[in-house]
Amino acid sequence: MIHRKLWLLAVLVALMPVAAWADWNVGDPHKMHYPQLPNPFGWDVNFGPPHRVLADDWLCTGTGPVTDIHFWVSIHGDVGPVPQFPAITAIRAMIYADKPASGFEHSQPLTPAELPLWQKTFVPGQFTVRPPEMGVQGWFDPLPPVIVIPNDHFYFYQINIKDIVDPFIQQQGTIYWLGLHVDVDPLVSQQIGWKTSLQHFNDDGVFWDVGGMGMAWHELRDPLTMESLDLAFVITPEPSTWAMLVGALAIVLWTGARTRRR
Repeated sequence: MIHRKLWLLAVLVALMPVAAWADWNVGDPHKMHYPQLPNPFGWDVNFGPPHRVLADDWLCTGTGPVTDIHFWVSIHGDVGPVPQFPAITAIRAMIYADKPASGFEHSQPLTPAELPLWQKTFVPGQFTVRPPEMGVQGWFDPLPPVIVIPNDHFYFYQINIKDIVDPFIQQQGTIYWLGLHVDVDPLVSQQIGWKTSLQHFNDDGVFWDVGGMGMAWHELRDPLTMESLDLAFVITPEPSTWAMLVGALAIVLWTGARTRRR
């Protein structure tokens, strides 16, 4: 009986933190230069049509697989009571090599949007959405005709992609670019944008849109001040240190239970 109780305790301890670990909180571990936190009073850049990719760069601080990606988004025109989050049908994540700035050319992903080092599409059930936080934010669509709407929405959300199967293996000291596109159910009228960040690293975020501005990466700059815009995301470690501790606890309890049986 004792060993059963111990085993049940181990299982409960292992399962209880799972929901919490799906989110990322300030102070949690990360595997990049530093977390690029969302600006609660910044802009949200429209993910736009299917061929648009938004991207920003990071410096890898630990060799290993990129198993967890967290980023922040908002809904265009979201100004009333907390709305139902729109039905995301897919999140396309891509990782690119870096092309450093040279002359008058800004740094950017080395290859066109269609040729990343790694890419994967995540469907509902493969990502989670954290309950919203608040701040008066603007909406920005950089594709001509440029759309700039200050004070457009109030809520922003953290999206978490965890335990990626067949992840990209990053190398410490290397700069990469994270590219993202979010597809929303075409039956709803809501649009989603990637939040800008309070933190700045290296060069501006960029966007690529085959249909609107040709085959090129374009810088993201504040539509009012023309200052650099970076995007809000964090790459986190694998596996979670806490997860390993829980696993070790489960083994200890299981071993103890077996010893008592003898």
